[in-house]
This record gives sequence, structure tokens and C-alpha cells, in this order.
Amino acid sequence: METITNKTYDELSVGDSAERKHLVTEQELQLFAVVSGDRNPLHLDEEFAANTPFKGRIAHGMLSGALISAALAMDIPGPGTVYLGQDLSFKRPVHLGDELTIKLTVKEKKERKNIVILDCLITNQDDKAVVTGDATVMAPAESVTIDLPDLPEVTIA
Repeated sequence: METITNKTYDELSVGDSAERKHLVTEQELQLFAVVSGDRNPLHLDEEFAANTPFKGRIAHGMLSGALISAALAMDIPGPGTVYLGQDLSFKRPVHLGDELTIKLTVKEKKERKNIVILDCLITNQDDKAVVTGDATVMAPAESVTIDLPDLPEVTIA
């Protein structure tokens, strides 16, 4: 069984960071559309998207936001983190097949309620920023190591 361990508010220091990689796939674009209800043809219809300034399909912007959420929950601070807010700027489109790097860096620690501000940067395989911003979280007060639950196999017909 795979486990993950958090970093508590007291263990975090300004400058601490974590990175994770993510490959954008057809299946997850479809699944994100199902979960979010966002069926914009810019994301799902190649013929429609070919006639846009992007010349093809692009990923939902909030898919990138979800990748930041995953990094906060899984990497830094990790399990027990409470996501309070997010400021995002979308710098470039994310395309199918892009290899993204999500990097979170502790920018500031506030004295009240274990509040931490993290700098968020997502770059593509060409090391170009696609998303920037800040996340505000309440970091966990107690250290935990947990077993990760198994996820179901999901496919789109």
C-alpha cells in the first residue's frame, strides 16, 4: 500500500517547495468535462477547436487548478490541508499530450490559524509558464502518514 506524509505548519519554512509531473490525456479531458459539466467544444470537438485562435483543442483551465489542488493535498502541505483560496492566471493554453510540471513554493506563513500562502507555477514541457498564482491554505497542525485509497478504474465509452 502506498502512503503519504504531510508537513505540518511548524515544519514548513518559507522557500520549501514540491514538484509533481502530469501528462494531459484525452481520457482526463473527457472525465473532467463529465465531472465539471463543462462541455465547451473548445475542449472536446477538434473540428470546432481548429477554427479558434488555438488551432486545436485545449484543456479546461480549471483542470490546471485541480492539479494544483492535488499537489496541495498530496505533496505540500499534504494530507489534512484545508484549501481556502486560489488566485490563478492562465498564461498559455494547455494542449493534449502536454507534460506539465506543477511546482508549489511556500511564500508566506501567517501567525493565525496555521495559514500558509504558496506560490503556484505550472510549466509545460518547453519550460514555459502556463499557469501562475497563489494558493491560501490552512496547513495541518499534526503530522500524519496515511495509506492512499485505491481509485476505481474509469473509462469513457
